Parts: sequence; C-alpha cells; structure tokens
Amino acid sequence: MIRLTAEFWVQAYLARLRFQEIPAFVVAHGDNTAGAVLVKLNTLDGNAIAYQRSFDLMSGERTWVELSKGVEADVDAALQKQRSFDPDLWIIEVEDRAGRHLLDDPGLAD
Repeated sequence: MIRLTAEFWVQAYLARLRFQEIPAFVVAHGDNTAGAVLVKLNTLDGNAIAYQRSFDLMSGERTWVELSKGVEADVDAALQKQRSFDPDLWIIEVEDRAGRHLLDDPGLAD
C-alpha cells in the first residue's frame, strides 16, 4: 500500500472541502512528510469536535475518532496540548454549522 505524505493528504482534504463550499484552513502546519493530522470541526455555535486518525485494532483499518468534544475553548486547549507533545502535528479547522467534515467520505480515511 502506498502511503500519502501528510501535506498531500491535507491539500487533498482542503480541496474536497472547498468543492463542497465548506470553509477550512490550516491552524498548525506539521511535518510535510509524516506529521499526524487532527481535524477540528467548529460548528460556529461555541462548540467544536476534534478528530484524530486511529487504527481499528480488530480490522487494522484507519478510522477517525473523537479526541475532544464540547465548548470550543476546551477543544482548542486539548488540541494545543496534543501539539505540545508533537510539534510535527497538523491541525485543520473546518467551519460548518451543519457539522459536515467529510471525514467519512471514501478516500479520506487513507
């Protein structure tokens, strides 16, 4: 299996969001090659959800799981804590009142 670089995956994700007219931007630029990616979904009502990629131990497949959920400031604090542990980490913020993040779409789990 071919692994995509973090930068390539981020650029493809941002393009897919733009195509659906969902605003998103890079909050923290991580390592271009192997940086992990966290996605913050800001629903623009004072709340947010942060997602991280994880491996399902049973199936061996990648999946997106919630890292933090609640008041946006608390989610931001959780993201900054993760970034303090891993300076190569990417953080992408998606802004959508309807809660769309497209992480469940085919190809984005890769």
